[in-house]
Amino acid sequence: MKINRRAAAYGVSRSADGGVLLTRGSDASAFPGVWSLPGGGIDHGEHPDDTVVREFAEETGLTVRITGLRTVVADLARLPDGTIEHTDRIIYDVEVTGGELTPETAGTTDLVDRVAPAEVAVLPLLPFTAGVLGVGFESADPALRAAPFPVASDRTGPVQRFGAYALATDPDGRILLTRIADGYPGGGLWHLAGGGTDFGETPEDALARELYEETSQRGRITGLVGVSHRYDPAAVGPEGVPLQWHVIRVVYQVTVPEPTPAAVTEAAGGSTSEAAWFTPEQVGNLPLTELTRAALGRTG
Repeated sequence: MKINRRAAAYGVSRSADGGVLLTRGSDASAFPGVWSLPGGGIDHGEHPDDTVVREFAEETGLTVRITGLRTVVADLARLPDGTIEHTDRIIYDVEVTGGELTPETAGTTDLVDRVAPAEVAVLPLLPFTAGVLGVGFESADPALRAAPFPVASDRTGPVQRFGAYALATDPDGRILLTRIADGYPGGGLWHLAGGGTDFGETPEDALARELYEETSQRGRITGLVGVSHRYDPAAVGPEGVPLQWHVIRVVYQVTVPEPTPAAVTEAAGGSTSEAAWFTPEQVGNLPLTELTRAALGRTG
């Protein structure tokens, strides 16, 4: 079975009357004639924020600014050549700031239009676009969702990883953190619980799995904190192989209603060496990863 994985960013641009900007797949795309939100793949080392601005300009001729983070989704699709593709999609709300509506030339889209609400439902839409816009659609083939996918083992090329992380707190306001094991990038620093999403896994499911593996806690997602990335072309993994590391990270606000003593439950030798609850005052004295510092700063 041939599999492929990609990460992408898209924007929702609405007019005062509720119309939404959509692009149509060209003959060069995997699904010609099917409509989608403007956006596309995140280049290696590129921040998702920059991706959506770049892709909007390429596909619509318009310049935009991000006004909010709407949602993060993941889906599986069978491509015309039989490849099973997993796409992690970051969806932003955007506002047009300039430019002239112009279709892309010689690209994967061939038409752009602002579609009235009543007309959206009658267009052929990519499933993720239909879901974001609240239009009914057929979910992925159940057999596809249940397929046993191989785990990629080749780590000699550039690595783009999509991860889900938890800014987790308990009813007393304590903050749950994990310590990165020695030998991994950031070894010894305290980090948000979470990690990479598996092929075929949604960010929410990955977060629940990682939270339990790294801390033995079960939590409830209450919101999105933000999206960030880290590009480290010089990073070396525990195998001693250069990773050309690019990690794209979505951070969720998580509540743990019934906290227990934090403990790592994943097998020895993983990337987490320790987990613990801390008061905000204690966190201020810890060596933290930049992701943890940024998430705490965003939420005050």
